[in-house]
Amino acid sequence: MLNLFYNEAHIQPTLNLSGHMNETPFLSVLVGSGSTRCSGRVEVYHNNSWGTVCDDGWDLNDAQVVCRQLNCGSALEAPHSANYGAGTGQIWLDHVTCSGGESSLTECQHSGFGTNNCGHGQDAGVIYLIRLAGSGSTRCSGRVEVYHNNSFGTVCDDGWDLNDAEIVCRQLNCGTARGAPRSAHFGAGTGQIWLDRVTCSGSEGSLTQCQHGGFGTNNCVHNQDAGVVCSDLIRLVGSGSTRCSGRVEIFHNNSWGTVCDDSWDLNDAQVVCRELNCGTALGAPPFAQFGAGTGQIWLDNVTCSGNEESLAQCQHNGFGSNKCGHDHDAGAICSGENFFFPIIYTMSDTVNTTVSLYRFFVHSLMCFILKLSVSHQIKLHSNHSMQDFNGKIFICKRGNFIS
Repeated sequence: MLNLFYNEAHIQPTLNLSGHMNETPFLSVLVGSGSTRCSGRVEVYHNNSWGTVCDDGWDLNDAQVVCRQLNCGSALEAPHSANYGAGTGQIWLDHVTCSGGESSLTECQHSGFGTNNCGHGQDAGVIYLIRLAGSGSTRCSGRVEVYHNNSFGTVCDDGWDLNDAEIVCRQLNCGTARGAPRSAHFGAGTGQIWLDRVTCSGSEGSLTQCQHGGFGTNNCVHNQDAGVVCSDLIRLVGSGSTRCSGRVEIFHNNSWGTVCDDSWDLNDAQVVCRELNCGTALGAPPFAQFGAGTGQIWLDNVTCSGNEESLAQCQHNGFGSNKCGHDHDAGAICSGENFFFPIIYTMSDTVNTTVSLYRFFVHSLMCFILKLSVSHQIKLHSNHSMQDFNGKIFICKRGNFIS
């Protein structure tokens, strides 16, 4: 598991099921001068402490492995000489040599942990080609900014469409494009407007491979900054699901898989809702409430603070490490949509009438709002009691759903 933080405080590594520290070192890119979520000084976790990487032999192949680990698209530069500020403590790696295809930096050749002849003035970093920024942005939605001539700049929305957004989403490993908002939807940027009249077929490997007017050539202002909304590598599916409620599934190793409900709570669901631009978490239903999935169960014992940008950044046992069945598939219910379930209830006058049922969860409480289509007094029959109601009904109860 790889983590990226916006402050200098490091998170402790996760524990596996046996309670021992995972052997795989953790990687982090830390905030420094001009750094972002996907650019900064590279640090790895080893022997219970964080340390930097020396820039001897550091190149784009090495940076590419870092970017892949962090779901940050393609590496643009591999800066040397503590470009993001000098670290402190250990220098764990030196003479790193990657082919570019490795799944983690520690799989690359290197001199051995702690073996180096460097000072922190040689700390290595990474810069990626594209980023999403702005008000309300997430890892996979925001104002599009590209890196050129040593600075980030925006993209003008002239001709901006889903084909263009699709390339951005693919570059950032954020699934498919769901929207291509214009008119500075995520706020107006500053500085350069690097691209205008971008025209992509949808198959290009990067946004700069698409046709455009040339870097810096435009007739735009920043209130025309283009944005994207991507699907991310997470989805909500299953029986009764909507775009913002359902069984949680994540995409890993070229296949979709579920999340086990061990320790699953509102903090975890909050991260899912944020990833999907679905507002706040109203519930974190366990026990395959939206039906049992199939195939892999990718995550178990997920523990989020609620502030992470993606579920994969939370502590967990490791991909595929679990003791669960699909009857423990976790779900999420977010505030971004109402959840409509038409139900037939028996009225006191024995006439069957359809009512609107809005269902959500608050911790272990199961809550309902019923908007009745009749004005006279009715009796609602449940498997526990019979009560008189009139007009709008709000019910919170523990136990099985009313049926």
